[in-house]
Amino acid sequence: MSTRKIRVAITHGDINGIGYEVVLKTFEDERIFELFTPILYGSSHVATFWKKHLNIEHSSWHVIHQAQDAKDGILNILDCATACDKVDIGQPTESAGRAAFEALERATADIRMGLCDVLVTAPINKAVMPRDLFPFNGHTDYLEAIAARTPGESLMVLASGDCRVALATTHIPLQAVSSHLSSELILRKLRLLEAGLQRDFGIIKPRLAVLALNPHAGDKGLMGSEEDTIIRPAIDEAFASGIITFGPFAGDGFWGSGRVDSFDGILAMYHDQGLAPFKALYMNEGVNITLGLSFVRTSPDHGTGYDIAGKGVADPTSMREAIYSALDIYRHRHRYDEATRNPLRRHYHNRGRDDEKIDTTSSSDEY
Repeated sequence: MSTRKIRVAITHGDINGIGYEVVLKTFEDERIFELFTPILYGSSHVATFWKKHLNIEHSSWHVIHQAQDAKDGILNILDCATACDKVDIGQPTESAGRAAFEALERATADIRMGLCDVLVTAPINKAVMPRDLFPFNGHTDYLEAIAARTPGESLMVLASGDCRVALATTHIPLQAVSSHLSSELILRKLRLLEAGLQRDFGIIKPRLAVLALNPHAGDKGLMGSEEDTIIRPAIDEAFASGIITFGPFAGDGFWGSGRVDSFDGILAMYHDQGLAPFKALYMNEGVNITLGLSFVRTSPDHGTGYDIAGKGVADPTSMREAIYSALDIYRHRHRYDEATRNPLRRHYHNRGRDDEKIDTTSSSDEY
């Protein structure tokens, strides 16, 4: 791990929402600069507008044009969003979408070149993103396309404390969920979840819960067959391969029964099945994490907040937690990679046969 402070790349998101407010509020307390060096990819012009509009007094920054020029002990703003001609508070505009993409594109490029260490993304409005440049349904799909460790594989996880909820399907219509599900998909997501919990959270043998798709887990086929034909076979195969997996659990009973605390990770079948109860419990504290990428990415668990933009009431807690989570995951990942880089060969000896000789000449591939 580098001896310099961790560089956190933060994208400004939609300039008409609450992104700048939660970022500037986060850095009002200067003690946070002791932990890392922040680089906000966006516009110093827009930052100045929001500082004045919200009357945020304890906020200052250093303007740069390349990440190498970032200074410790202060918020760095990397001017890269050329589409920021005007801020329309609380309004979806094409220029805001283009400015959001420009910041995201530059930040991800810098991270892939090693100029920054982790990515924290402020919320975007997918509807105004430039479709010619961003033909995706959100940050997760875009980042999967450009930075997945295994092509086409990533996992969206919402986390707060010991509660971690992953999604088998993400931003698709509810009527399409059943047709998108397969045992192979669920098994891939369970493997990603286990690997992510091990490498990024330091949980060596995580316990995973899988939620059912239908009410009452299908009620023995009366309310759907996906539990028997798709979900349960995936759970059985995962368990047989060494992944400690249980389910399928009926979604309503699971959240109200206290079972959440018994598992290190939960796999929901669709977006609102996992995120609705999660946000009801942990709104303003949760963090969105993308597992399976070549770098660490987190974000707040809220959206653009058009309805409260400009009113000065946006809570920066989730943005702050997203930054802290990114730092924790970055350190966990380096510790895990260091510990598993050159594992010792294992030699097995049967105590019941004292005359048995251990072959120390065979290759490690035989173990």
